[in-house]
Amino acid sequence: MDAQWLTQDQLAAWVRLVAVVEQLPGVLDAQLRRDAQLAHFDYYVLSQLSEAPEHTLRMTALASRTTATLARLSHVVQRLESRGLIERFPCPEDRRATNARLTPEGWRTVQESAPGHVAAVREYVIDALTPEQITQLTDISDAILRRLDPGSSRATSYGRYDAR
Repeated sequence: MDAQWLTQDQLAAWVRLVAVVEQLPGVLDAQLRRDAQLAHFDYYVLSQLSEAPEHTLRMTALASRTTATLARLSHVVQRLESRGLIERFPCPEDRRATNARLTPEGWRTVQESAPGHVAAVREYVIDALTPEQITQLTDISDAILRRLDPGSSRATSYGRYDAR
């Protein structure tokens, strides 16, 4: 099979996307580790629970929202549970399922770490873009996500924040 090589413009865009994908997680991780002793994914798990009714989600729903495998999520939740930030318990509607809930300490941690995290997101992403570019970033991300998730099984995870 002959490769269909990227054009110069395509290569320039691709290299920049790779740079963002590689550098941004480290920058966000560093801020959260410094300010809250959390990895970015840990914070993301806590923030998803903070937005749920009664700060509680089934583990399967939490995995879907965070786009994590259940194995990865279970490991992270176990670590957060050992820190007293999350508790797990059997789902009352389906005893075969497990729920995760923010503890009061977990809720306090989200409230205290959110301002610094939002400031980092603004500094490194949002404030670097015009309002038009933010709309374009959403559209570009959607186009890529449709390829990564062709069945749109996770579309509601990120689409629930849409204002349009």
